[in-house]
Amino acid sequence: MNAFEGAVGCGEQLRQARQAAGLSLEEVAGRLHMPLQVVAALEEERWERLGAPVFVRGQLRSYARLLGVNLDGLLQQARIAPVEPPRLVSHTHTPRVRRVAESLGRRAVYVVITAVLAVPVWYAFQSKFGEAAPSTASLDVVPDAASVAAAAGGAGADDAAVRPASERAPYIASMAPLARQAAEPQLVAASPGMSLEFRGDSWVEVSAPDGSIVEKALIRAGEKRSYTPGQVGRMKVGNASEVDFRQGAGSVDLAPYTSGNNVARFTVSSDGSVAPVSH
Repeated sequence: MNAFEGAVGCGEQLRQARQAAGLSLEEVAGRLHMPLQVVAALEEERWERLGAPVFVRGQLRSYARLLGVNLDGLLQQARIAPVEPPRLVSHTHTPRVRRVAESLGRRAVYVVITAVLAVPVWYAFQSKFGEAAPSTASLDVVPDAASVAAAAGGAGADDAAVRPASERAPYIASMAPLARQAAEPQLVAASPGMSLEFRGDSWVEVSAPDGSIVEKALIRAGEKRSYTPGQVGRMKVGNASEVDFRQGAGSVDLAPYTSGNNVARFTVSSDGSVAPVSH
């Protein structure tokens, strides 16, 4: 027999009251903050879909209050199944052997997890710090016995000479060039930079070696432009008499490259040398 069988007729009363109030199931569900399926199950008296009888009684009371229906008589007749508390199992009745086995099993799991995490870390530290760092030597020079001894930890040259090759500190070939003596001069090839200083308004057209335009603009008096030799392939300067052309620390006279309309045209090679434009 259903535990809420005594409440038969509640749903029909609620349905009639809802229809008399002109409310839909959706409106009732929104006002009660209940799912639409729960409201429909209450009216259809499908108590088995609504959970424990104590919850069904509370939902019916909320629905009845909304519509002004008195269901106390029917609800009092309903047989509510008692709530059974959860069954607790006492471990005092568990056999001692079983408790010991469970405890050992948990400890074994902890040990295995710790080993899985710790062993790789230990091996990584051993491989990183346990071995001596290999020495490096340039490919231009073969290290002698004294340098081998120093790399092996400060042993003497005679000691290092008699030690077998397998016991000596390993050498790694280095691609770095051999250091020169401090007294030996080092020559560094540097291409001089180029600059244009404008004493008057002028216009310039600077082309790269591939023909693309680097700059084409009207330059005001007092401004300055700088370029590298590899950046410039050809240059055209208007109002050339009002422009100072510098290359490195020296000044270059633009007169040999200037035409009658005061426009200088010249080319710049990759090494920075200037030559007139050949027509």
